[in-house]
Amino acid sequence: MKRLFFLASCLAVQMTAFAQNNDPVIMKIAGEPVLRSEFEYSYNKNNTEGVIDKKTVEEYVDLFVNYKLKVAAALAEKMDTMTSYKKEYVGYRDQQVRPTLINEADVEAEARKIYNDTKNRVGPDGLISPAHILLRLPQQAGNDEQIRVKNRADSIYNAIMAGADFAQLASRLSEDPGSKNNGGNIGQISRGQTLKEFEDAAFALRDGQVSKPVLSPVGYHIIKMLGHSPIPTYDSLRNDIHRFIDARGIRESIINGKLEQMVKATGLPQEQIMDQRADSLASADSEMKYLFKEYHDGLLLYEISNREVWEKASKDETGLEAYFKKNKKKYVWDAPRFKGIAYHTRDIEDVQAVKKVLKGKAFSEWNEVLRSTFNADSVLRIRVEKGIFKMGDNPLVDKEVFGLDAKPTPLKNYPNDATFGTVLKAPKDMEDVRAQVVADYQDALEQGWLAVLRERFPVEVDKKVLETVNKH
Repeated sequence: MKRLFFLASCLAVQMTAFAQNNDPVIMKIAGEPVLRSEFEYSYNKNNTEGVIDKKTVEEYVDLFVNYKLKVAAALAEKMDTMTSYKKEYVGYRDQQVRPTLINEADVEAEARKIYNDTKNRVGPDGLISPAHILLRLPQQAGNDEQIRVKNRADSIYNAIMAGADFAQLASRLSEDPGSKNNGGNIGQISRGQTLKEFEDAAFALRDGQVSKPVLSPVGYHIIKMLGHSPIPTYDSLRNDIHRFIDARGIRESIINGKLEQMVKATGLPQEQIMDQRADSLASADSEMKYLFKEYHDGLLLYEISNREVWEKASKDETGLEAYFKKNKKKYVWDAPRFKGIAYHTRDIEDVQAVKKVLKGKAFSEWNEVLRSTFNADSVLRIRVEKGIFKMGDNPLVDKEVFGLDAKPTPLKNYPNDATFGTVLKAPKDMEDVRAQVVADYQDALEQGWLAVLRERFPVEVDKKVLETVNKH
């Protein structure tokens, strides 16, 4: 027994050594080892042939390290323990795990069940293809109306018996809009799909036979039997049933049923079963393992970046103004811009009225002033495009402001075109280039944040292992 234990221990050590040699640690971030396979997964996924800004392995290292540093910061803040984070991560992960709970045999079994259920519903009478001519008769119709419609139905039936073409009469006389243009043909039906009176009469007919007028709750039917057919074989319908399963999301129902069976069989809660399944998939498939990790880290990255950079930058008005003033020289235009509106009015009087209400108002207030003054009611008096326009952005601005040979498209019901605003040679304030300032301020915040993270968390890169990426 001791000898067996010794041999097993030696084998375990050898296997561990083999695994480490086969997939060595390429770097450590905040003390956490990163295997070469994880780096390769990320690098190869983000540097496919279609990527415009393709990176070399060396160039990608800094991007990957920055990514991992942000994730380390999120973990240090325990963002992975938040209920909202856990719920979102499990949702992403389970999108990958759930389909693996069933196989094609499970789908095939469901397809056969759908076929057999349909076959049982159709019953031994199979399918029929009837056509009919319908003469509508309201249930509350008086005696005279009942006699009139019955006589008309008898007249049409007698004409058919005398040799008149059923399809032609249906297209001219039938009051069923769904079938009259098809010669009265209502398509294949089985028992239980239509009115009982119609169904009983139709199933009693032989192929080619025409019924006497049949009264149902909607009126009189003259029915012609176009043909009988048994339900097609499973093999002939198999592909259609499988397409039906995919189109109707029935696979999800099969998965839910399989999960219920697993819960009953194991006594474990569904969440634990899904966790175990995810662990099993990750152990057997490195692609799946790193896909799960990508979800895990990506959500953390979003949460921490939003807090430290994106949302912070967009809401920090004082910081944005200060950044703009400090870097004002970098925000220049290659040509003048028009800061204002291009607008269209129903009445000529509103052209001057617009200019009058906007005069002296802050640019940021214009939308609300125009809405409350001219478009507060259901009838819109003006249509407006507001912004900072360069040449080529708006035909009306090009023509009226920049003096270009442009032809604005007339706006229906708004025949009067005008502009109002100011031509700027350069941005006057931060709002004139807000989007660019926000983006630049975010970049500045991120660079400062990354510098702090590199001071806070140690980074070690094994250059020898790095040289083996995609070369082993």
